[in-house]
Amino acid sequence: MTEIVHDRLPLAPWMADHTLRLPGTVPIAPADWLQRDEVFAAQMAERDRLILGRPAEVHAMTGTARPAAEELLGLVLAHLVGVPGYAREPGEVRRPDGVAVPLDGPPLVVAGRLVQEDLVVIEKPAGEDEHRLTAAVVCFPSNWTLAEKLGMPLVRIHRPVPAYDDAVARRVQRLFDAVRPEAPLMRANLIPDAGAELHNPRPEFSWHGPRPGEVRFVRVERQTILRLPATGAAAFSIHVYQVPLAAITGPERDRLREVRPDWFAAGPAGG
Repeated sequence: MTEIVHDRLPLAPWMADHTLRLPGTVPIAPADWLQRDEVFAAQMAERDRLILGRPAEVHAMTGTARPAAEELLGLVLAHLVGVPGYAREPGEVRRPDGVAVPLDGPPLVVAGRLVQEDLVVIEKPAGEDEHRLTAAVVCFPSNWTLAEKLGMPLVRIHRPVPAYDDAVARRVQRLFDAVRPEAPLMRANLIPDAGAELHNPRPEFSWHGPRPGEVRFVRVERQTILRLPATGAAAFSIHVYQVPLAAITGPERDRLREVRPDWFAAGPAGG
């Protein structure tokens, strides 16, 4: 296993009550939709390894999702125009790490090899009350598998999450109904880990959390929700940041001890 860790966390959702609790969304500018950080090359190499070597595990699409997936790829390509390090060439895009990505593959496979974010298409079928996951490229899942979520509605997707109660489910559905193309939203997850493995799939309801004293890393998922203007689908992105627990110091560490005291139980992860 190759550990890919960041120098720091660019966001700390536990520092404010409104971002710590679900759904904890805040507005962002469209220009801030996708991010690039100091471990770009290492994460992209791992993404390439998974997408090219284990495609059935990390990519899936229902029969009706291709128009939205193609629109999402188009939006990614438009977002990267003028971004330093990217170069559009005939039939391919060259990334900042020098890797050339062909543009003729499945749309989310192409998009997933261009940016660090995992990308998910969420659509609301006609006559239904809930959005469903209809396509995705997910290389870095945090304790879930794409195969178990494909085609499922939002409530079913989040069934293993204890805090995702009826009230949260209603708020999340309203968010997906109301999000606008020009006004994306961002939220962040806070996840403890005993290791730094980015590709971390787990079956639903299986034990997967580190026990007290085993927490060595803090994993934060920067998640965004963006409306695709042509198809009306929602694009959900996930950018994974992780640092050693010992690297968090000062007020952030004090607040983390307050909201997650079990992470600092006596043992190798204590401090």
